[in-house]
Amino acid sequence: MFFQHFGACRFIYNWGLENKIRTYETDGKSISRFALQKMLPDLKSEHDWMKDVNSQSIQSALLNPENAFTRFFREKKGFPKFKSRKNPVQSFSVPQHYIVNFDTHKIKLPKIGWVKTKLHRKYEGARKNCNSVSHLNGQIFH
Repeated sequence: MFFQHFGACRFIYNWGLENKIRTYETDGKSISRFALQKMLPDLKSEHDWMKDVNSQSIQSALLNPENAFTRFFREKKGFPKFKSRKNPVQSFSVPQHYIVNFDTHKIKLPKIGWVKTKLHRKYEGARKNCNSVSHLNGQIFH
């Protein structure tokens, strides 16, 4: 399930980036991530495999091309690049509805379930986001 989430978020990032580039080339304006998010239900109906992925992870994946375009135009950073599945580092975010159990050292992620993890310390305050990152050697970090 992790790799399905990684692939779906990469697919959405590339789809969002392609739409932003195409809109900018034709209209001279950038399409907002909110307009792209409104197009997600149609995209999900075209691709049944996307129904198995947390919808908030998909929506948060659209924030990355938005930030990349902003950095390109404001800070003159490099032009945003498409993500490849051959990249050794893959990631997705879970902005809400995840549970951390410090006693059993597990995290419950939506549409994935309970995942064993190593929690080195308890943290205080509100949890804002849970990021899952996979490296080439197969290790997944939360």
